[in-house]
Amino acid sequence: MSGGGMSQFQEAIRQELEEAMKVDLEKILSTAPESELEHTKKDLGGFQKLFHRFLQEKGPSVDWGKIQRPPEDSIQPYEKIKARGLPDNIASVLNKLVVVKLNGGLGTSMGCKGPKSLIGVRNENTFLDLTVKQIEHLNKTYNTDVPLVLMNSFNTDEDTKKILQKYSHCRVKIYTFNQSRYPRVNKESLLPIAKDLSYSVENAEAWYPPGHGDIYASFHNSGLLDTLLDEGKEYIFVSNIDNLGATVDLYLLNHLMNPPNGKRCEFVMEVTDKTRADVKGGTLTQYEGKLRLVEIAQVPKPHVDEFKSVSKFKIFNTNNLWISLSAVKRLQEANAIDMEIIVNPKTLDGGLNVVQLETAVGAAIKSFENSMGINVPRSRFLPVKTTSDLLLVMSNLYSLNAGSLTMSEKREFPTVPLVKLGSSFTKVQDYLKRFESIPDMLELDHLTVSGDVTFGKNVVLKGTVIIIANHGDRIDIPPGAVLENKIVSGNLRILDH
Repeated sequence: MSGGGMSQFQEAIRQELEEAMKVDLEKILSTAPESELEHTKKDLGGFQKLFHRFLQEKGPSVDWGKIQRPPEDSIQPYEKIKARGLPDNIASVLNKLVVVKLNGGLGTSMGCKGPKSLIGVRNENTFLDLTVKQIEHLNKTYNTDVPLVLMNSFNTDEDTKKILQKYSHCRVKIYTFNQSRYPRVNKESLLPIAKDLSYSVENAEAWYPPGHGDIYASFHNSGLLDTLLDEGKEYIFVSNIDNLGATVDLYLLNHLMNPPNGKRCEFVMEVTDKTRADVKGGTLTQYEGKLRLVEIAQVPKPHVDEFKSVSKFKIFNTNNLWISLSAVKRLQEANAIDMEIIVNPKTLDGGLNVVQLETAVGAAIKSFENSMGINVPRSRFLPVKTTSDLLLVMSNLYSLNAGSLTMSEKREFPTVPLVKLGSSFTKVQDYLKRFESIPDMLELDHLTVSGDVTFGKNVVLKGTVIIIANHGDRIDIPPGAVLENKIVSGNLRILDH
């Protein structure tokens, strides 16, 4: 086939796929109850646009040759912004802020049912408790009215709403809205696996929340965006609910509201220096004259190692974002928010291969005017994705004050230890059973634990500690043990007398 014939053939196939998808989506929509018709139409319409783009675009979405380092002034150091100090009227600046937490995720990777935000992380406090405490502390201290908005997914909405009643006496207004519900697509046929809209157990796997890039459309469609604009709110601070470092920073907020050059930024992304542990994080680059977030999935295969290099790309995106509400409204209404599609392949329990089409909230940076990055201290990036992370935030490395965790002053260096807990610790309930109390980790650099290991009360870990119980063996670290630069392996049972 000649090149022209080939592209005509591909175009015909594309049109056929679009048509088949349209027919299937209309069938699904016809099963919607009257009360859900309107927002289901919006959801499926949004999905159809994404699917159309997915069929148009092939291969990695960045041309590696066009990627450049961002200009010097486009990523400002946090110290420079902090050095400006704070104005006397910080309360009036705070009153224009809304805190938005991305709350669509489940705790399944840590062996928990229900929303991840309801996992206990410190002194019986959940992620959500800590968030509410932080904002309440702000509101009481400055006599302000900063609201909290939770972007839930259909997976987390019901459980989250039940729990919100316990905050009714707190000095924080809490709003929620739901991100879209999109159909998973069969990898072979490229058609939705859902046949109807029901929430039945067998249908649960047919739907997915399409990544946090969906925030712009969902926030706008929910009507909440307009409500907040009418109340005089100007900026949202968006972050993942499991990032315990993402607290409201008054210096950053002041920089947004009172820019030194008089020209306001519509979008600020907090970035921080890469370590070897962050090689997969998205990075800010200059691309066709604009700041652009590049994720590992968009990088052509031959360049992946270069992308991961700490010397060429020194920073990564923390997903702490400060965004102008009026700009979101303007761009959303003009259909001008452009985010790359992330194709996320999954295999369902029955073995069926499906595709999820997603977008990332930070990818929209190139659609906003006068965007910038701010290189913030590592302490603003403290995500809890695994029980290894949980061990760090539960330990005496951090102290808790008004819902915020800060590194203990007794720790002599500012970086956290590298902790790797084996598969016996993956689930939160198993992990909790293995520690009678959380060890003292102030002087720890590195901890690796593998196999059937338990820790007694008041254990102290220093330097590099490696504990490996071989298959079939068990190691009990006795109460009060001090392990400094030790490797413990084999079998160690402490018998109670």
